[in-house]
Amino acid sequence: PMKLYTRTGDDGTTGLLSGRRVSKADARLEAYGTTDELNAFLGLLADQPATVPHRPLLQNIQERLFTIGAHLALDDDGDAPHRPLPDLHATDIEQLETEIDRLTALLPPLRHFLLPGGHETVSLCHVARTVCRRAERQVVGLSQLSAIEPGIICYLNRLSDYLFVLGRALAASLSVPERRWTPRTS
Repeated sequence: PMKLYTRTGDDGTTGLLSGRRVSKADARLEAYGTTDELNAFLGLLADQPATVPHRPLLQNIQERLFTIGAHLALDDDGDAPHRPLPDLHATDIEQLETEIDRLTALLPPLRHFLLPGGHETVSLCHVARTVCRRAERQVVGLSQLSAIEPGIICYLNRLSDYLFVLGRALAASLSVPERRWTPRTS
């Protein structure tokens, strides 16, 4: 049987899909590592009882995040991977937009900033949203150093919007009042 550990990363490097070895602190690793972290949080979110109606889309999003991670793990300086990578499509972004619009139509208009919280599942949506924003920032930074798949930044941007709206929708379905941010003036 194949061993899980190889010891090749013990020197602080890892291999990209091209085979080239880079530091584990490389911007590319930060980007796809954070995407992987987001994927783990989405798995936890999908495991929550309140998300059952949203589970198929959440699991689809997890698949898309693996696609994104694969593209981020392929540097533009090395050879092609051993097998073709799955693609991210415009329809993947449209799917998020359709669901954002559907959920938004069911909610009262947003007229103030919201504080995360009120229910563990709602809070988990906000944790995933903020990790998604961090992944997006890291991918933007990487895009300034190296070519990346064009739809990745757009997908992550739309995904964070979806997670925000999903948090609102779950709060409504759980009868949890939204926590309004009221800034102190003195």
